[in-house]
Amino acid sequence: MKLARIETADGLLEGEYEDDGTVRTDEGVYTPEEYDLRPPCEPSVFYCVGRNFGEKVDQMDYEVPDEPDFFIKPPVSLHPPETPIPYPTFSSELTYAGELAAVIDTHCKAVTEEEVDDVVRGYTILNDLDCLDQERRTARKAFDASGPLGPVVATDVDPVGLEMETHINGERRQHDNTENMFIKPREVISFLSERFTFTPGDVISFGSPANPGLLEPGDEIEIRYEGIGTLRNTVE
Repeated sequence: MKLARIETADGLLEGEYEDDGTVRTDEGVYTPEEYDLRPPCEPSVFYCVGRNFGEKVDQMDYEVPDEPDFFIKPPVSLHPPETPIPYPTFSSELTYAGELAAVIDTHCKAVTEEEVDDVVRGYTILNDLDCLDQERRTARKAFDASGPLGPVVATDVDPVGLEMETHINGERRQHDNTENMFIKPREVISFLSERFTFTPGDVISFGSPANPGLLEPGDEIEIRYEGIGTLRNTVE
């Protein structure tokens, strides 16, 4: 099942997203012409893992981490799919990064790897935007609209073994499989849950494959993860 949140004439609704874009809610059935996609959840925080794909680590000359290397984005980072991303006024080096992300479904802490599937609502896609010319990770990554998220939450996918691609203006820039993560999603979620109490809607992402690259105003970004769909935004 795929779950979407949509803005309609009847307000903000959540329902089951079908392959043709139809969304079935308790209030009725809506076609794509009748709604705007919203982020599929409202996180209190984004926990983002880096340095988690082999080719990316080689490309950036990073050391392979022994445990998840993570940082945090605040709620103001949330940005909808299909909605232009404002180019930050304080930067001239904005980059994309196509990441798989889990959405937490319940209030929880200290979750074992075996329990992870019971606390995760499903998986979605995060574009981990980064202003490379800013100093330190927080300044680079934790700004308004730095976390485009969506388009849906897929509840029935296994996070290991998913093919992914990122296209910029129709040109493929990233291609990998989540099997190639050093630290797999369930292990990441369990690790973070020892340190933080999760609440429903919180987002945990698992790192970007190689070739995150620069964006310019007017660029179209399409990030596809197998079994989930395509997160699509332009830069304005």
